[in-house]
Amino acid sequence: MEGVRALRALILGADGFIGSHLTEKILDITDWGVTAFDLNDRNARDIAKGADSRRFTFKKGDIFKDDVWLEEQVEACNVVLPFAGIAKPAYYLSHPLWTFELDFEQNLKVVRMCVKHGKRVIFPSTSEVYGLTSDEVLDEDESPLIVGSVGKMRWIYSCGKQMMDRIITAYGQEKGLKYTIFRPFNWVGPRLDTPEDARSRTARSITQIAHDVLEKGEVTLVAGGTQRRSFTWIGDGTDALMALIRNEGGRADGQIFNIGSPANNASIRELAEIVVDVMKGIPAYAARAEKARFVSVPAEKYYRNGYDDMKNRVPSIAKMKNLMGWTPKVGLRDAVRMTLTPCSSQI
Repeated sequence: MEGVRALRALILGADGFIGSHLTEKILDITDWGVTAFDLNDRNARDIAKGADSRRFTFKKGDIFKDDVWLEEQVEACNVVLPFAGIAKPAYYLSHPLWTFELDFEQNLKVVRMCVKHGKRVIFPSTSEVYGLTSDEVLDEDESPLIVGSVGKMRWIYSCGKQMMDRIITAYGQEKGLKYTIFRPFNWVGPRLDTPEDARSRTARSITQIAHDVLEKGEVTLVAGGTQRRSFTWIGDGTDALMALIRNEGGRADGQIFNIGSPANNASIRELAEIVVDVMKGIPAYAARAEKARFVSVPAEKYYRNGYDDMKNRVPSIAKMKNLMGWTPKVGLRDAVRMTLTPCSSQI
């Protein structure tokens, strides 16, 4: 990428899990600038304390309303990373229209601004686009994208993301949009969810498991926890994103990349067992973790109607390795430990 030393990134959803970790990494290891935007500023306040104001600016705002500011910033930056979105299955079922409006409609608006002003976009797709495909290893360019019936609201998120992938690709072909799409596979780390998410039972795996151990003394396993995922340490994920932003030799242009850790493939029950075992080694958690038990709940009871699920998701990461020189380094147990350790007062 030309002028990479003077690069300025616009990160939308910068207060969220991926956005905040990527912002920190950019500020820590490069001389790039970041213009950050989010409805919340829980993490951004901490980032701003140690950041050079010439390199980091943050605006608290609403992506549905702040079109004028958003377009000005798109025009002023080098690359746009639109991370604003809903990425929690509980919300797909309880707020399907909101999920569609934010994840699809607002992101499409931003992508069209990138087309208009000739800016590169790095778009977060999702491993969920693969849906119910029967492929044992998921390939970005070959695996079919198969989802459930219309009545299963579980898939509205997946469908919206898949359509964004297709529209971005079409803009690249017809309008010359510079783009890269990435599909994260179950990234985990500190700030994955808030304590409020866990209390309302809308948090994702590790956060919800740890909260349930501390508050209830038991871990709820949906459908027995037999579903398998490939869990990826957030630091490995943001290393991959840095490679995509640098885009040496233009190798990421027009590409879709899986970013995940195949070696960290585990069932939700296996993950829960690791979480509990790690908690036993943390003094603040140990007593409650020793007494934790596992309870299986049918998916229909836990999520109510409209839920559907895939049995396993294992990414091919050959393209990220061959084109971008990236491979994940952190194992699952270490990822769980590093996720839990900074959060002892928050879960």
